Amino acid sequence: MKKPIKTLPKGIVYFFDMACVLSCLYISQIFRYNFNFEGALQHWEIIAITAVTINSLLFFLFKTYHGIVRYTTVVDSFKIITINLITASVYILVKLGLEQYGLYNYGYKIGFIAFVSIFVNFFIVSFALIGYRTLVRHIYETYFSRLLNANEYVKVVIYDASEYGIAAKRMISDNAYVNMQVVAFLDDDPNKKNKLVEGLPIKSTDEISIGKLKAEGVQTILISRERMSNKVLNNIVDIALKYGIKVQQVPPINKWLQGKTVTEQIKNINIEDLLERDIISIKNEKVYKELSSKIILVTGAAGSIGSEIVRQVMRYKPSLLILCDKAESPLHELLLEIEEQYGSKNVKAFIADICDATRMEQLFDVYNPEVIYHVAAYKHVPLMELNPSVAVLNNVLGTKILAELAVAYLAEKFVMVSTDKAVNPTNVMGASKRIAEIFTQSYFKHFSENGNDTIQRPQTKFVTTRFGNVLGSNGSVIPRFKKQIEQGGPITITHPDITRYFMTIPEACQLVIEAGVMGNGGEIFVFDMGKPVKIVDLANKMIQLSGKIPDIDIKTVFTGLRPGEKLYEELLNNAENSSPTYHEKIMIAQVREYDFLEVNNNIEALIALAHKHYTMETVKLMKEIVPEFVSNNSVYEKLDKK
Repeated sequence: MKKPIKTLPKGIVYFFDMACVLSCLYISQIFRYNFNFEGALQHWEIIAITAVTINSLLFFLFKTYHGIVRYTTVVDSFKIITINLITASVYILVKLGLEQYGLYNYGYKIGFIAFVSIFVNFFIVSFALIGYRTLVRHIYETYFSRLLNANEYVKVVIYDASEYGIAAKRMISDNAYVNMQVVAFLDDDPNKKNKLVEGLPIKSTDEISIGKLKAEGVQTILISRERMSNKVLNNIVDIALKYGIKVQQVPPINKWLQGKTVTEQIKNINIEDLLERDIISIKNEKVYKELSSKIILVTGAAGSIGSEIVRQVMRYKPSLLILCDKAESPLHELLLEIEEQYGSKNVKAFIADICDATRMEQLFDVYNPEVIYHVAAYKHVPLMELNPSVAVLNNVLGTKILAELAVAYLAEKFVMVSTDKAVNPTNVMGASKRIAEIFTQSYFKHFSENGNDTIQRPQTKFVTTRFGNVLGSNGSVIPRFKKQIEQGGPITITHPDITRYFMTIPEACQLVIEAGVMGNGGEIFVFDMGKPVKIVDLANKMIQLSGKIPDIDIKTVFTGLRPGEKLYEELLNNAENSSPTYHEKIMIAQVREYDFLEVNNNIEALIALAHKHYTMETVKLMKEIVPEFVSNNSVYEKLDKK
């Protein structure tokens, strides 16, 4: 480990500063007396004593000699100018005082520095004190610090020629142990092109400029801007990766962590940053009105989607938020997080399996929730393909129990989280979610239209949301790829042509909350997911972002489609259309309507088969309930042949 670089003692810095003050005073006197060196020394004792006294006091008050000279900043320069302004003012007052009172000694008038000398001295001494500090900093940055890491420097450019980029450049340049040399800035503002900042050129972000930087030996682009459009970030990353330039991110200066080195805080760009779209602004005044002071239940609260819904709902200040999940440890962690941020008075953790009707009825009896976000579900396609009865019990029976309790206890809203895999399902998981959609929609429609004296007309409004994969959710492809890259590969992909839609967890949860407010009952909301992403392209970009080369440093292996897996996901089936809502990104699917009595009978029969864990019989009945359910790469394909 290298020894820390020694700094000048405070006494030496004070000595240099005072030497500058006295030298500059003498030089200003020389100018005043037209280079008559003897004349410049007239009354020098008085002048020198006054200067030393005043500046010593001001240096002490402003602590100018406490700073490290090689790290001189604009703030230090401002202090020096302030000191010199005060000093010049005192000089003027002293001169006026001597002239006013006509002090005499041994027959001649005591003189002092002339007004013109005071004026000239202000500029000379300011230049000298700031100048020697700047010179030391320049020599340190340009020559001395470079010697400490000879032949180890990585040439970098910083994206963003604003205060964030400048601050990042200074943090790197001021640290002798960072093996980076900032050689330029990048900025997409045409007004900054070919200008200089901190003595470094500003280059544009087009391919030609980045290509030239690569030819000049640049190895890394550091992104320092706190907020930038996804389009701009992707453009820079795509061009950089094309030329083999690494792209990393440095946090804004106000977010640098104490106790961590500069290199520890420079991170690789996350693939989530590239897939994340620009923030969708949804402004609905009804959200706060409908959630504030309400009793709200979130099932599956400990999962990636459920926990984010919990965080977002807490912002609307519900009177009580019930976190329901059967996963003890994750639920405990979430409860601690929410209690730390919001307190524990209006949050309750309820450990329960949604398939346990008695336990769920206890929840409704004790807390009587008004708004329900039903997130709990089994979601992993291959596992559910192997365990169809469990998929039915959790995803169908669990939903049925909750829906019926919501109506019985007069809940206002029941918002169910579904999936794009429910559209033209090719697997058990997707089919089970589609059956849950069918039940809640037909349940609401039937009793809304056919309420009678024996069956209470429900006030509960049932709403469903469909969306695709979410970035960073438990068990999703991106965390798995990251782990495989960290282990040196290979990355495993099922098929070279497989594509998926992606959205962020906050986006998905924002949709769920918005749909709950927007829905009047019976709707299935679908979200504009953007363009689908080819998984092999996603994997290759993740490899490059980690500084590796695809198929050389990290291999890719294609393992074949898993049972029930699709090549392409859909948000609407072939028979469905959509109608717009007030927001261009949210649509309502026009889905086939089902007769509730028939659906309910079929679902009761399905649940009975699932309880007995009859695999083939269970899947066969699922296909009868959802005719578009056609298995893919699965043992259940033989059920489709008839």
